[in-house]
Amino acid sequence: MKRITTIIVSAVMAVAMTFSTTSCVNDLDVTPIDPNITLPEDVLNSIEAYQQLLAKCYSSLAVSSSEGPGGEADISGVDGGYGQYMRALFCLQELPTDEASTCWNDATIRDLHPMRWTTSDIFVAAVFSRMYFTIGQCNEFIRRAASAADSLKGEEMDYMVAQARAVRALAYYHAIDLFGNVPFATEANSVGATGPDQILRYDLYEWLVNEIAGENGFREGLRPASATEYGRCSREFATMLLAKLYLNAEVFTSDDPQGRPVISAWVECAEESKTIVESYSTLPADYQSNFRADNHLSNEIIFAVQSDGTNIQSYGITTFLIKGSVPSGAPNWSSALGVDDGWGGLVVTPQFLDLFDEDADSRFLFTDGAEFNDKDIDPHTRSIEDMTLFTYGWCTKKYTNLRSDGTPATLTFPDTDLPVFRAADAYLMLTEAQFRNGGILSDGLASINAVRERAGLEPYSGAGEITERDIIDERGRELYWECMRRQDLIRFGLFTTDEYVWDWKGDTFAGSAVEEHRNLYPIPSTEINSNDKLDQNPGY
Repeated sequence: MKRITTIIVSAVMAVAMTFSTTSCVNDLDVTPIDPNITLPEDVLNSIEAYQQLLAKCYSSLAVSSSEGPGGEADISGVDGGYGQYMRALFCLQELPTDEASTCWNDATIRDLHPMRWTTSDIFVAAVFSRMYFTIGQCNEFIRRAASAADSLKGEEMDYMVAQARAVRALAYYHAIDLFGNVPFATEANSVGATGPDQILRYDLYEWLVNEIAGENGFREGLRPASATEYGRCSREFATMLLAKLYLNAEVFTSDDPQGRPVISAWVECAEESKTIVESYSTLPADYQSNFRADNHLSNEIIFAVQSDGTNIQSYGITTFLIKGSVPSGAPNWSSALGVDDGWGGLVVTPQFLDLFDEDADSRFLFTDGAEFNDKDIDPHTRSIEDMTLFTYGWCTKKYTNLRSDGTPATLTFPDTDLPVFRAADAYLMLTEAQFRNGGILSDGLASINAVRERAGLEPYSGAGEITERDIIDERGRELYWECMRRQDLIRFGLFTTDEYVWDWKGDTFAGSAVEEHRNLYPIPSTEINSNDKLDQNPGY
């Protein structure tokens, strides 16, 4: 049975429930006058109480409310459905790419795939708010742990602080990737500040690297994966996060307003990636074992945001991914993916499908729906001639709520966890880092071949035959719908240019280039208006 981080609503959680969209970085601290109100100080009197508070840091990635999927959202003004952290992240990382499009017309969601979002886009605001809510939770935990009674301090408390710092670093990693120069707050910020200062992207990159692996970095405070409870941050999590920062160092440190030189960290990326490859020396034979209802058993997943049909219910995470790929009223299709019904909204572009050898690649998990033979359900067309209709574009079957034995988990809310970091990603990062640093070595060749051979493809006979396009295409085939595509396309210079186009890129069916400033999202206008310390990203 899957062990989960239980979300407990109690007096301990009171401190974690007081932040709104902006106050999560303001860290307001007000002592209530009513003597009947229980203060966090009154209940944070045991290690168990701090463990409950730490659970809120993790659960902020998984749910929008501690009261269940229909409960009042943690953040006022942000829908608890589309505002769930990983669902909102998917919308910004996948919908503007070749990997995903949607026919839904909720708020501004249809502006994402054509890349025509504005500073008032509600989905951009949802991601921003969720990131900073999580950062606020972690800051508060770290701050209160520092003021805990001496009797509670020690190895276990230090370990929990390291985890809170790790979750906070993950949120800041998403912030630096999506928004560039962002508000910056830590546990050291003065309580009651009117608004956090803005940190330059370059400085945030350096802070993150030091926060993970510097003299007092949190990596050493974490435990190896073999000694870490599933769903918590391990030392390997920290290594993966560090490798991802090094992988994107040239992007994150370019266009610095202070004119500092771009940082290249390909050697460091290769070193950290190799550490993961050596720790996860054998990939599981079944690719889809990473995306089933019992994927917590996979020995490839380094960190995942947990789902549980009974205890962690959400309209985001994999509920969104699985049900969004199934039409409503298609019982055979729904049953094949282990859910009770579909929402009918998420498809992929034909250009992405063209990256696969459909007959040989086991990762080609897409369908036009005809195989399910559902009455009154028309097969999907491959191209997306009309972005407003669900039947244009094929659907993915990558995520499923079926266990490895073919039996379904709870039908309404899937048990399938959402991988954040997998070992296969490190395999491909090692290859790319070596390629960009002068040439793929034997271990880099072996790594990409291990990924390809698991998929049923022929290995490369030598490093010399691997091109830059081969690497980005392999990353797409291996990691699609894992919230990485936008970042990868930017790093390879393909996101905004006309070197690679797909249906409705640039708001035209044939696809076109878009303005370069769309490599970053705008700081939401609500944040700009409420904090005069913030400058908007160029082009918005």
